[in-house]
Amino acid sequence: MGWNGVQPASEPPLVGRHPEREAIGRLLDTVRGGLGGALVLTGEPGIGKTRLLGYAAARAAELRVVRLTAVEPETDLAFGALYRLLRPFLNRTGRLPGPQRAALEAALGLVSGPPADRSLVGLATLTLLSGAAAEQPLLMLLDDAHWLDRESADALAFTARRLHADSLGLIIAVRDGLGDNALSDAVGGHTLTGLPEPEAKALLAIGDRRVDPAVADRIVAGTGGNPLALLELAGTLAAEQLSGVAPLPDPLPVGPLLEGHFRRLVRSLPPTTGALLLLLAAAPSDDTGTVWRAAGRLGLPARAAEPAVAAGILGPGTPPDFRHPLIRSTVYAAAEPGERRRAHAALAAACDPATDADRRAWHRAEAAEGVADDVADDLEAASERARSRGGHSQQALFLSRAADFTGDPDRRAERLLDAAQAHLMSGDAPAAGAALERAGADIRDPVMRTRELRMRATTQMFRLAVADVPAMLLDAVTRLGPQDPRLTWELLCEALHAALVAHDTVRGTSLTEVGAAVVAARLHQDSAVRGRDLLMEGLGRRVAEGYERGAPVLRAALDVLRGGGGIGDAHSPFAVMLLMACDDLWDGPAGRELAARLAAADRDAGALYALSITLLVEARYDLLDGRFAAAEARYAEFDDIAAVTGFPGGGDVNRLHLLALTGREAELRAALRRTAGMRSMGHGVLQLMAQHALTLFELGQGHYPQALQHASAVFEQDPPTCGNLVLPLLVEAGVRTGDRDGVARALRRLEERAPLAGTPWALGSLALGRALAARGDDAEKLYQEAVDLLGQGPLALERARAQLLFGEWLRRRKRRADARRQLRAAYESFDAFGAAPYAERARTELLATGETARRRTEETRFDLTPRERQVAAMAASGLANGEIATRLFVTASTVEFHLNKVFRKLGITSRRQIPRRIGEPDPAGGS
Repeated sequence: MGWNGVQPASEPPLVGRHPEREAIGRLLDTVRGGLGGALVLTGEPGIGKTRLLGYAAARAAELRVVRLTAVEPETDLAFGALYRLLRPFLNRTGRLPGPQRAALEAALGLVSGPPADRSLVGLATLTLLSGAAAEQPLLMLLDDAHWLDRESADALAFTARRLHADSLGLIIAVRDGLGDNALSDAVGGHTLTGLPEPEAKALLAIGDRRVDPAVADRIVAGTGGNPLALLELAGTLAAEQLSGVAPLPDPLPVGPLLEGHFRRLVRSLPPTTGALLLLLAAAPSDDTGTVWRAAGRLGLPARAAEPAVAAGILGPGTPPDFRHPLIRSTVYAAAEPGERRRAHAALAAACDPATDADRRAWHRAEAAEGVADDVADDLEAASERARSRGGHSQQALFLSRAADFTGDPDRRAERLLDAAQAHLMSGDAPAAGAALERAGADIRDPVMRTRELRMRATTQMFRLAVADVPAMLLDAVTRLGPQDPRLTWELLCEALHAALVAHDTVRGTSLTEVGAAVVAARLHQDSAVRGRDLLMEGLGRRVAEGYERGAPVLRAALDVLRGGGGIGDAHSPFAVMLLMACDDLWDGPAGRELAARLAAADRDAGALYALSITLLVEARYDLLDGRFAAAEARYAEFDDIAAVTGFPGGGDVNRLHLLALTGREAELRAALRRTAGMRSMGHGVLQLMAQHALTLFELGQGHYPQALQHASAVFEQDPPTCGNLVLPLLVEAGVRTGDRDGVARALRRLEERAPLAGTPWALGSLALGRALAARGDDAEKLYQEAVDLLGQGPLALERARAQLLFGEWLRRRKRRADARRQLRAAYESFDAFGAAPYAERARTELLATGETARRRTEETRFDLTPRERQVAAMAASGLANGEIATRLFVTASTVEFHLNKVFRKLGITSRRQIPRRIGEPDPAGGS
C-alpha cells in the first residue's frame, strides 16, 4: 500500500472531467458542512481515476487527507489494507466501546482473542474514523480498490454506506470489469469514459509535439479518448508518424493492446532490471526492506532500478514505485512461471518468519510445485492466524492452497472441509460448495463424511433451500453410526429445526420421522438437564407423538431455561425453536423474557446472524403487546444486519403480521407473493404463518369466509408456530359464517390443549372461543373471563380483540351502555397500536351504539422515514444515542441527525415526548 500522495510526473494531466470534478466539489462541501458522503469512480486503466483523486486532495487543504493505494499481492491478506488505512488513528482505539475495540484489535492482529465479527469490525472502523473527523474533517482517498482484500473491502463498504453526519468523506477508485468488490456497490458514483474529441486532441498537443489533424483523429478514435493511452501512444510514435509523413502502425497498440506495449517496454530493459521489477510487482509497495533483501539474494544491485526510472516505468521517488498500476499488473502477468517462482522464493527467504509469517507462507506457496507438506503446514498455520483475526475468507484461501500441496488424501480432505467451513463463516456459500466438491473424492472416514454432509446441509440452509436438509442430516447420522452420540444429537436437532421450517415441504423424509428420531436419540443422552435439549425433545414429541406428550416436556424446558439453564449454549436456530415452543404453550412472558436474554447474549458476543433471528422473535412479542413501532424497529434492524452479513433474508416477508394488522394490503399481497416463492424452496412453515397473518387481516376487514379458509389451512397442518394461535380466530370465523362443525373441531382442540398449557393466554383463548360459540347469556361470563385473563400478560393486542368481540356481543344484545365501555377500550387500544382495520371495525360498532367516534387521520408519526421511525422507536424505549448507534451500525452523530429530523416532523422538543407521539409506552412508566 502506498502512502505517498505525490502525483507522478508523467501522470496524465486532468483535462475535462467536469461532471466528476463537480461531484468531488459537492462532496468536499458536504464534509466541510459537517455531514458525510462517499463517491465511487469506476473506469478502465488510464482513464483518469488516480488523477481525480489527486484533484480532490489538492482542493481539500483544510481537511485531513488520508490516501491509500491497494496492490494486487495483498488481495489475499485479510484486513491488511484496513490496518494501513487506520494506522494513523490506532492511538484512538481506547475510546471505542469494548466489543468494537476487541473486534478491531483482533482483526488487525494487535491482540490475541476470539475471531473478530466482521460487522463489529466495520462498526469499529466507522466509529474510529468518525471520532477523528469530529476533531478535523477527514477525507479518505482509496485508489485501486479492486485489489483490496475482502475483509478490508467489507469494512470500508460498511463505512461508506453510513456516512451521514460525521464530517467524513470517502472517494474510491475502482477498475472497471475486475470482478466483484463490496465497495463498487456500496454507494453511487461515476463511470469514467474517454475524453471528448476536442479535449483528447488538446492532450495530444501538450508540450512541443506537432500532431497532424488526420493523425490526431485516428489516434483519438483508436484510443477511445483514454488519457493514458493517448500519452503512451504519442510518446511511442516517431515524429514522422505524428506529423503524417510515415504511416501509423496497424492496429494501434492501444486498448487491450496497451498491456502489450508495456510488456515490450519492460522486455527491452536489462535482465537485472526486469528481475527487480518482478520483485517489486510481487511485494507490497511499502515493504521495500523485504524487496531489497530479496534482491540481494538474487544478486540484483540497487542501480538495476535506474533503467526502469529512465524509461518511465518506475516513478522517480524513493522508494521506487510503478508509475501506473497497469504496469505492475503487466510485469507480473508477463513473467514466465519459473521466473515468478524464483522471485517468490527470494521474497519468502527475505520475510521475517516471526513478524511476517503469513506473507512468508504465501510466498513459499507461490514458489512451490507439486506436493510440499512443509509448505502446506505453513499455510495451515497462517490460516489459524487468519481465523483468530476473523479473516474467514483468507483462512479459507490459505487452507485451500494448503490442500494443493498436501500428499495424504485424508489430510487433504480435512483441510478442504475446514476451508468449506471458513467459507460458510464468511458468508460465501458457493465457495463452500466448491471446496466440498474438491474434498468429496478423498473422504473415506465416516466422521469426515458426516462433517461433509453437515456442511452441505448448512450451505443449503444459508441459501434458504430447506426441503432436502432434514434427509441430508439423517443420512449423516446413519453414516456416523454410534461413534459420537453428542454429534448425533446435534445433527438430529439441526434436522428437526430444518424439518419444522420446511414442514409439509420436506423431501426424502417427513417431519414426523425426524421428530421420532429426535425422541429416540434423547433416550440415550446423558442425564444432565439442558434447557435446549429438553426443548428439542419436546418439539420432537409434539410432532411425532402429539401435543399431550410434547407439552409437558416443553413446559419443563422453558422452566429450566428461565432458571438459567442452557440459554448460553444456544445457537442461531434456537430463537426459532424458542418461538415455536412458547407459541405452542401460549406463553408470551416466557418468550419475551428468553428472547430478550438471548438478544443480549448475542449482542455481547457480536453474533449478528444469531441476533437477527432473535430480533424477529422479539418483534412477534412486540406485536402481541401492541407495540407496533417497536416491532418495526426490530424488523428494520434485522434488515440492517442482513445487509451487513449477506444473509439473504429480510424485507416484507418478515413483516407479514405487522402488515396484516395495520391493513397495508398492497404491501401484504406483495410479501405474500414472495412467501409463495419461498415455499418452493422448502419454507412450508412460512406459508402457514402467512395464512395466519391473512386470517388476522381478513377478520379485521370483516371478510369472514376468506378468514375461515385461511384459518382452516393452518388448523389442518397444525404447526407449533401458529397452530394453537389460530384456534380462537377459526372459532370466530366459523361462528360468523355458520360453520358449526368447524367451530366444534377448533373448540375441541382448544379444550384439549389450553388446560395442558395452563397459561393466562391459553386459558383466555379458551374462554374467548367458548364465549364465541356459546348460546344465550352464558357468553357474558366467558367474555369477561377472557378479557381478564388476557390482561394478565404482555398481550395488549389479544386483550383488545377480546374487548372488541365482547362489545360486539353486548351490542347485539342491545346493551348499548355496556357495549360502549368495551368497544371504546378496544378502539382506543387499536388506534394507539396503529391497527387501523380493527380500529375502524371498533369505531363502526361504537357508532351503532349511538356514540360518536371520530375517524382519526394518519398521524404525523407516519411521515417519518423508515430510519427515522426506527430511531424514534429506540429512543422511545429509553436507549441512549450511543446504544442506538451500536444497534443500527451508525455513529452517534448520525443518530442525533435523525433525531433532530424526528423532533421537527413530530413537532416536539424532547425525547420524553416521543413515546406518546409514536404510540409507544413511556419507558419511565407513563403512557
